[in-house]
Amino acid sequence: MLHGHRVALRADLENLRGKVALISGGGSGHEPAHAGYIGKGMLTGVVAGPVFTSPAVGSILAAIRAVRQAGAVGTLLIVKNYTGDRLNFGLALEQARAEGASVEMVVIGDDCAFTKQKKAGRRGLCGTVLIHKVAGALSEAGCGLSAIARKVTAVAHSMGTLGVSLTPCSVPGSRPTFQLADDELELGLGIHGEAGVRRMKITSADQVVKIMLDHMTSHSNASRVRLRSGASVVLMVNNLGGLSYLELSVVAGSAVRCLENRGIHIARVFVGSFMTALEMAGVSLTLLLVDDELLTLIDSDTAAVAWSQPAKVHVSGQKRVRESVAPKEEEEEESFPFRAPATPYMRAVLEKVCNTLLNLQEELNDLDRAAGDGDCGSTHARAARAIQEWVESKPLPLYPSQLLSALAKLLLEKMGGSSGALYGLFLTAAAQPLRTDDELATWSAAVDAGIDAMMRYGGAAPGDRTMLDSLCAAAEQLRALKNPQTNPLKVLTKAVEEAEAAAESTKHMEAAAGRASYIGSSRLNRPDPGAVAAAAILRAVMEGLQVKTI
Repeated sequence: MLHGHRVALRADLENLRGKVALISGGGSGHEPAHAGYIGKGMLTGVVAGPVFTSPAVGSILAAIRAVRQAGAVGTLLIVKNYTGDRLNFGLALEQARAEGASVEMVVIGDDCAFTKQKKAGRRGLCGTVLIHKVAGALSEAGCGLSAIARKVTAVAHSMGTLGVSLTPCSVPGSRPTFQLADDELELGLGIHGEAGVRRMKITSADQVVKIMLDHMTSHSNASRVRLRSGASVVLMVNNLGGLSYLELSVVAGSAVRCLENRGIHIARVFVGSFMTALEMAGVSLTLLLVDDELLTLIDSDTAAVAWSQPAKVHVSGQKRVRESVAPKEEEEEESFPFRAPATPYMRAVLEKVCNTLLNLQEELNDLDRAAGDGDCGSTHARAARAIQEWVESKPLPLYPSQLLSALAKLLLEKMGGSSGALYGLFLTAAAQPLRTDDELATWSAAVDAGIDAMMRYGGAAPGDRTMLDSLCAAAEQLRALKNPQTNPLKVLTKAVEEAEAAAESTKHMEAAAGRASYIGSSRLNRPDPGAVAAAAILRAVMEGLQVKTI
């Protein structure tokens, strides 16, 4: 373990010198992924977030620093294609590169559920484990960082995964993410409890497997596996968490027979729990087209305990906790040309924002259950409590730029998930214009800068049914602050009203970004929780300023 972080590393880091390090991770709840794949021949380390929530940027960066200190010649980040993971691992990559580290990132999307390409791309599913295996073998063979990245990217394009389940899953403390009748099953669902693309009646294992393989290989499916008679494949039959070994073996037998009847050569079969979704009673099938070279990489030795043919390694006597590499002390921000500090009104604003988010927790969770794992309110409440503790423990920074930068770091570390990364991006970028002055026009520019950063890294745009719809509506009104004759309170009031109207309008939009983009529009008949939260924060800011003014 890496002290102070949710990071697990190989115990034998001394053997990493001169080789490429491989770091993966994501939200918890997918065990044995990802920590079970640490070891010689697979991953160097993993970074874990809360259940179904992306890990913190600071922990990812700490893992990169640790393997770099151990002598790795480069680091490859292997990331499943979810917005939060892309954002947080991407931010850590940029920060590590700024420190001089050699880092690359590959984003794995092996989902075959959606017949039409989604703007958000294919979700990262169980096939990611095969990428861990191939990348680990290449690293052990001494391949360079760029060569490994190119090879595993090519391998990912020859792979597909599809899941089916008899039950949903439940984030601890929350209700199930969707409901199924006793005689129904869900086809094409994700590993976070997202509903799938088709609901059908329960039938025999042979028929379910045939439907799955037909869907995965159909010519009308843009994300299909291009399977031809005579092809050689690796088949992975993955327990999503709640199946018995008997049920899993029945599915595996059906899959083998179905593929062989189609003239497919099955080079290897891996059956077990590789990437789960808590207690979901379901299974996923992964197909990977292979040749002799790729098969050799998959067959190579590994010490990872969760691989289907684990090597026996000694556990006792190993060092389990390592000190994290301390970052350099940040330099104090240079003196500012203006004198008015932010503290007198910012404390009231922060208190109002925190109270608002805590009161909205259940409402936001309820809105989020229709589109994801139902934790939007809990995530925002976690951020509010972290801010309250921070405000009570130390004086606020004096200047707006310092305050926004400090809040960004706090949310990146404590909030987690896509929301933490997006708010962190917004606040980090918004702080830059305020380094020179805090005139009203500069605050408008700061909001625009924050929105630009969110769009650039998050991949969403206005109209995609995200928090950007609220923020962009407010930003348009705030540009009136550039006129010195304007009434700031009236402008802010109008901005809040437009943000709230935009949040309400998202219930009529088709989601084009984030997890909600995988859900059918007919199920999204309520406002987007992120847009509602952003509008509520803006109103709290306005009310906090009014209270202080009065």
